[in-house]
Amino acid sequence: KEVKDPQSRVAKLGDSDKLKVGQLVIAIGNPYGLERTVTMGVISALKRSIGVTQYESFIQTDAPINPGNSGGPLVNIRGEVIGINTAIVAEGQGLGFAIPINLAKWVADQLITKGKVVRGWLGVLIQEITPDMAEALGVKEGVIIAQVMPSSPAQKAGIKVGDIVVAINGEKVSTVRDLQLRVMRTPPGTEITL
Repeated sequence: KEVKDPQSRVAKLGDSDKLKVGQLVIAIGNPYGLERTVTMGVISALKRSIGVTQYESFIQTDAPINPGNSGGPLVNIRGEVIGINTAIVAEGQGLGFAIPINLAKWVADQLITKGKVVRGWLGVLIQEITPDMAEALGVKEGVIIAQVMPSSPAQKAGIKVGDIVVAINGEKVSTVRDLQLRVMRTPPGTEITL
């Protein structure tokens, strides 16, 4: 059968920054060699870390993802690709993980334009602020600087151990992952306001 508009068969990419927990999603892949398998579920969590790599911000879903689904699309109910199926927790049920499509687009653009992934770097070790720390310090959220690397951009800017980062360029920072991902996407040499 002749396809009149080849573009009609190209997957449209969605915006993974607009996802919400509870949204319906569909995982497509070839689990166990069963081609064109479709499973459905919901987004269980966002910005999930599972200990696979340093920079993690997975979409967690209960849509069944099995061996062979990796690399397949996770789509929203409009058919837009919002993630790339990546991993499961083998011991659990309903624990599938996908790379957000916006992160995948950023990496692809880096590879196309630079031939490698170039990340920003502050040169700090950071940790979450616990509820006890927040109460003692009088803050509601942010991350605390635990260590500053010698000769790092952070040291040159005067960042000290114990400083609390609550925003980057005016955008709120709630978690360690927020800070890591925002700094990672900042081109080296760019000035930022903390």
